Amino acid sequence: MNLDSSRRQIVEPARNLDVVHETDVLVVGSGPAGLAAAIGAARAGAGSGIKVSLVERFGCFGGNITTVGVEGMAWYRHEQTIEANGLAREFENRAYAMGAAVPESQSDSYEIDAEGFKVVADHLVEEAGVYPMLHRLVVAPIMDGNRVVGIITESKAGREAILARRVIDATGDADIAHRAGAPTHLTPREQMQAASVMFHLAGIDKRAFVSAVATEAPTYADWGGNGEWDIETTGKEDEMFSPFLYKPFAQAVADGVIPDNLATLAGTWGAVHDSGEVTYMNVVHLPEIDGTDPDSMTRGEIEGRRHAMAAIEALRHYTPGCENARLRNFGMTIGIRDTRKIEAVYNMTEHDVRHQGAFEDTIGIFPEFIDGYGILILPTTGRYFQLPYRNLVPKTIENLLVAGRSSGGDRVSHAATRNMACCAVLGQGAGVAAAVSLHRDVDLHEFSEADIKTTQAELSAQGVRMR
Repeated sequence: MNLDSSRRQIVEPARNLDVVHETDVLVVGSGPAGLAAAIGAARAGAGSGIKVSLVERFGCFGGNITTVGVEGMAWYRHEQTIEANGLAREFENRAYAMGAAVPESQSDSYEIDAEGFKVVADHLVEEAGVYPMLHRLVVAPIMDGNRVVGIITESKAGREAILARRVIDATGDADIAHRAGAPTHLTPREQMQAASVMFHLAGIDKRAFVSAVATEAPTYADWGGNGEWDIETTGKEDEMFSPFLYKPFAQAVADGVIPDNLATLAGTWGAVHDSGEVTYMNVVHLPEIDGTDPDSMTRGEIEGRRHAMAAIEALRHYTPGCENARLRNFGMTIGIRDTRKIEAVYNMTEHDVRHQGAFEDTIGIFPEFIDGYGILILPTTGRYFQLPYRNLVPKTIENLLVAGRSSGGDRVSHAATRNMACCAVLGQGAGVAAAVSLHRDVDLHEFSEADIKTTQAELSAQGVRMR
């Protein structure tokens, strides 16, 4: 490499890269969207020789579930909730069947054990016949004109090339789409939803803790008036139970037990176990952390861990059953809710998610659940909206679908579609569509009505609710 001292830049020499793998459908990122995309594509291609490969930068599949520790995939679910089902529901049920989930505290759902789900995901990938490619960081798309035809990865093996007939960007940050030149937009840092450092506790006296929760009887109405926790609800949520923690942190600040700059500590827990563990502690919320900026994320990781330790100290002082609480573990990485989104052929809108948007090219539904930007609406009345195939298709770039929280949409719609179960719906739709496009020899951006109907039929066969 040569140093250009006048511009403080390094000039990389051109080099030839080995093509180490070729596949039919390449999914990049293995969070709920990517995992569902790979499995959905493999199931749709079963018996026809379609090869599906899944690339992941960490050493496990599962994304936010496993690497961040967001274990409540469907904490919004209640008696009247109408679900998309498909792989979004299968992840929960399979985890429970394999001993990697317990009933969640505030909903009719399972809290998925982050560590156990690593094994569950391994089984799902293997059973579907997906080719696993862990420990590979994507650094660039491979382009043929305006078509994405593969990716370049960096790993302990150096730089390598992977070629594919269809590519699905499930990176969460639209990394491939953005680097391929597709139009994207990055939420301004001061408007981004807060990032979270998740952690789990041990050493809890379950009986005393549960008794204190029953006495306190927190509700969703308690979220209001707590700094960043001012929220808009429909009113129907306000008297429902929520495992919300705020008072111990506020008291600790008032008494000088923890610094007064931690006044935003507040949030929920997922489950309390007989073993003395309280899991899925979602109480650290860090504003203005940009998940596309490694310096910003570094600050968030370090601050978040410090905030978590202060939160544990507050719980020891002021929450019954937590006198001997100790840190069990952190998530492997900080949790990011909001970065880039593509400009899709169709961008979801606030009206769509609030008023039961319906589309002829639906690839699944999602309950009327909005969580973010100061809004909390729980799907307790059977309402839902549809998700269109066009929402996965980026403008100007071909042979690429984008699934997960970086699919196209406005601010409020993102507060709905960013949720992990919705990401799984989008991912499964993308994976099946990619397989259908190969079966029918049609480009992803040129789907006809017949192609959509074929995709919908396969998704229905895979247990996804379309309407």
